[in-house]
Amino acid sequence: MTGLAKIERQQFASTLMRVGPQAPTLCEGWRTKDLAAHVVLRERRPDAAIGVLLSAVAEHTQRVQDEYAEKAWPQLINMVQEGPRGWSPTRLPHMDDAINLVEFYVHHEDVLRAAPDWTPEHTRTLNADLQTALWARLKQAGQLMFRKSPTGVVLVTPSHGRCAVHRPTKNGTVVLRGEPSELVLYATGRTHVADIEITGEGEAITAFCELELGL
Repeated sequence: MTGLAKIERQQFASTLMRVGPQAPTLCEGWRTKDLAAHVVLRERRPDAAIGVLLSAVAEHTQRVQDEYAEKAWPQLINMVQEGPRGWSPTRLPHMDDAINLVEFYVHHEDVLRAAPDWTPEHTRTLNADLQTALWARLKQAGQLMFRKSPTGVVLVTPSHGRCAVHRPTKNGTVVLRGEPSELVLYATGRTHVADIEITGEGEAITAFCELELGL
C-alpha cells in the first residue's frame, strides 16, 4: 500500500517542477531551489543535516545545501522524488508516514501558500485519511511542539475531537480550533497562513501569541 507521505512527496515534487527553482516559499530567505535542496540534504546527508540543530556545523550544512541548490532543476526534483539512497527505514510506509508526512505536507504548503495570488479560497482540499494521519502526528508531537508555551494549549478539530498539549499556567489556557492540517501549519510556525481560531482570556491569548513556533 502506498503511504500518505509518499503521495505527498510526489505531489510536492510536481508542484516544485511546475513553479520552478526561483518561486517564493514561506521559509524566510529561501526560494524553491533552497527548499528542495534542504529536503534532499535532510535525507541524503545526515552528516550535514545535523547543522540545522548545531550551530558548530551550520556552515558545513549551508555549503552542502548550496551545492544541491545549484544542481539542474530536473535533477534536483528527481532527487526529491527518489528520497534517500539505498535502504532506509522510510522505505516502509508506516515509518515513512511517521518520519516524513508532516515534513512534506508543511513544505508543500510552504510553496503553495507563498504564491503571490494565494488566498484561503485557494487552499487545497485534503482527503480524510490525510487529515486523520496529521491529527495523529499532532497528538504524538504536540507536547514537544508547544513545550515553550506560556499558557496551556488545547487543540480542537471539527471531526477528530480535542487534545491538551500543554498544561495550564498562571497565564491561563488557549484553545486552537481548526482542521488538523491547519493546526499542523500553526504548530510548525506558519501562523500567518494557518486557518485557525484562537480563543481564551485576553491575557492568555496575548501571552500565547508571543510564542515562536517552528518545524
